[in-house]
Amino acid sequence: MLSYIIQGIFYGFAAAVQPGPFQTYIISQTLIHGKERTLPSVLAPLISDGPIILMVMLILTRLPLLLVILLRVVGGLYIGGLAVGALRAYKALNAGSPQTALANHRGLLKAVIVNMLNPSVYLYWSLVTGPILVIGWREAHAKGIGFLMGFYLTVIVALACIVMLSDASGRIGPAANRKLRFIAAVTLFGFGLYQVGMGMLGYLEMHRCLYGQFVLPSVERLDGGQDWK
Repeated sequence: MLSYIIQGIFYGFAAAVQPGPFQTYIISQTLIHGKERTLPSVLAPLISDGPIILMVMLILTRLPLLLVILLRVVGGLYIGGLAVGALRAYKALNAGSPQTALANHRGLLKAVIVNMLNPSVYLYWSLVTGPILVIGWREAHAKGIGFLMGFYLTVIVALACIVMLSDASGRIGPAANRKLRFIAAVTLFGFGLYQVGMGMLGYLEMHRCLYGQFVLPSVERLDGGQDWK
C-alpha cells in the first residue's frame, strides 16, 4: 500500500504544478481577491474529479470523437469568458469595492467548472493515473484508496502553496500587482484560445479522415468476412 501512496504523492504533485487553465485561474483569482477568498478554490479537484474519474473509467473511452472535441471547445470558450472577466477586473481595479459573502462559494463553483471542462484532466486520468488506480484497486481496495489519498492530499497542499505564493507576489506593490493580474488574465485567455483551437483542429482532422480518405468499401468487415451491405 505504501508504494501506491508514494505514487499518489508523486503524480499529485506533478498534476498540481503543471501549468494549465486551472492553475492560471486560481493565480488570477488570488491576485484579484486575495488568498482568503481563493483558498477554498483549491478544493475544487475533490468535487470535480469524482465524476471525472468515473466518466473516464466507464464512459469517456467509449464516446464518439466528436463529443470529446466538443468538450474541448466548450471548455476553451468558458475559460476565455473567465479571462474576459479577469481583464475587466484589471481595468476597473478598485481595492475598496464591496465584496459579497458569496464570493468564496462562487469562486469555488467557477473553479469546479474550470476543472471539469479541462480536457487535460480527462486525459491525465485516462492515460496516467487511471491505470494505476485500477490496478491498485484490483489488487486490494486499500491500495486504490491509498493512491487517491496521497494524490489529493498532495494536490490540495500544492495548490494552496501556489495561492500563498501568488498572494505574496501580489503584495509587492500596486503597479506590479496590476501587471501580474494582466499577465494572468492574458495567460488564461491563451489557454482558452488554445483549447478552442485544438478542438477545431481535431474536428477538421476528423472531418478529413471521414470525408477525405475514408472510403465506405474499405470499412472493416463487420459480419465475419462478408462485405457490409
